[in-house]
Amino acid sequence: MAAGRKASPIIIKRVDGAPEAGHHGGAWKVAYADFVTAMMAFFLLMWLLNATTEEQRNGLAQYFSPSVTKTPGAGSGISGEGTEHGVRHAIEAPLPDSEKAGDFEETAKAVQDALTGTGAESMQMTNLLKHVVTRMTDEGLVIEVGDLTAAPLFIEDTAQPTPTLMALAGVLSRVLDHTRNQLGVAGHVRSYPEMLVASPVWALSDARAHAMRNLMEGRGFDPDRFERVTGYADRRNRSSNPMDPGNNRIEVILLR
Repeated sequence: MAAGRKASPIIIKRVDGAPEAGHHGGAWKVAYADFVTAMMAFFLLMWLLNATTEEQRNGLAQYFSPSVTKTPGAGSGISGEGTEHGVRHAIEAPLPDSEKAGDFEETAKAVQDALTGTGAESMQMTNLLKHVVTRMTDEGLVIEVGDLTAAPLFIEDTAQPTPTLMALAGVLSRVLDHTRNQLGVAGHVRSYPEMLVASPVWALSDARAHAMRNLMEGRGFDPDRFERVTGYADRRNRSSNPMDPGNNRIEVILLR
């Protein structure tokens, strides 16, 4: 009797959830992350405004100024013209005249102070003066302008100056224009492998020294004040490794 009873149909109902039911999406996470980032930036800005001086804030603004441009082969990409305008006020104060004061050390100290970068009005100027090292010798004040790892003074192995050196030449011209002493310019380069048929060190160091002289004269510096321009090749390396790029440098000497 049970076998003759008509079996009831089995109904299977499948319920498909809406597309967003199983996964709610991640758009809200992105929006929340943006909100948190914005709040962090806001509080950092508030802290900087309270923790820095007006001069420091101007320096930060100059550091992110569009006047800093990137040029192929330019190393640090500092705009020469923009930097010169940016340091005008920092170095236009007259320096002591060694002939009148009879004290070369006083003049040299004033030049050194102008080139330390501690009183620079912008981060751009401070970064530029990282290339400069000064020292007193029996000959006079040696202003050494050297390569930095990411900011060479010349394009590869040539005497073609980068915008960094152009800007430095303008700074030195402005500072040294307030003195009356004669100048000497010396070029130094790193050593090259001995297997080269003709080593470029003599011609290259001489060409780079003259390039520095030309740059300074082009910025209004008196050409009659240059007493000598010399290329020392790789004979006076400052690094124990003769092929170290750190040996590439130009010396501008304020003579006694």
